[in-house]
Amino acid sequence: MQPEADSERRELMRQAACVAGAWLACGAAPSPVLGAARAHPRSLLVDARGDALPASRLATGEAYLFNYPYTVSPVFLLVLDRAVEPAELVTEDKRRYAAPAGVGPKRSIVAFSAICAHKLMYPTPEVSFIGLRKGSRGEPAQVIHCCGDDSRYDPQHGARVLAGPAPQPLAAVLLEWDAASDRLHAVGTRGGELFDAFFDKYAVKLELENGSGQRKPSGDTTVVRPAASFSRNWRSCPA
Repeated sequence: MQPEADSERRELMRQAACVAGAWLACGAAPSPVLGAARAHPRSLLVDARGDALPASRLATGEAYLFNYPYTVSPVFLLVLDRAVEPAELVTEDKRRYAAPAGVGPKRSIVAFSAICAHKLMYPTPEVSFIGLRKGSRGEPAQVIHCCGDDSRYDPQHGARVLAGPAPQPLAAVLLEWDAASDRLHAVGTRGGELFDAFFDKYAVKLELENGSGQRKPSGDTTVVRPAASFSRNWRSCPA
């Protein structure tokens, strides 16, 4: 394990401990706490050529996609315009957790599951109803918006639900950033995972598209691509 990775893991644990301490202080201790990362493989984020993708190459305000923790479960990778602080959030089944702070040189890089928490819509090569859009009506500058049900999430605050029928925030994907190499790794998840429901709902579709073993872990590397070029049809949402 690299010293930088150890430091990142200690920081994630510190964030969770701070949030848990705040809940205890106000008499609202979480039960159970989802502060710790869920166990998933550590995957290096790479470009289309298979080379490590430097964090500095990512454009602010643009959405990217990679698959994690499974080879067919999509994740949004975002570089926001300011630093992201950890956020106190709650899952649909009332479990509290600490959404992680941003990483990278400006602590503004975050990642969230691209599976909508309402109807489990997700980006496919054919069409995507969920994506990063400009905020409106007093919302943050950018929101993750699912046109299928008009659910809107705030990536600046752990992908919390801003509007719509989504019952919980998007699950956070934990990132590690190595300042020396400028590399990014996905190392786990935090929050309300929906992978069981996702694979149950789309079992036949995923089987036809990807063959058997659709729950295969993403492995040592996972390819990052611009979200705008992933789907042939990105549905525009009403303002």
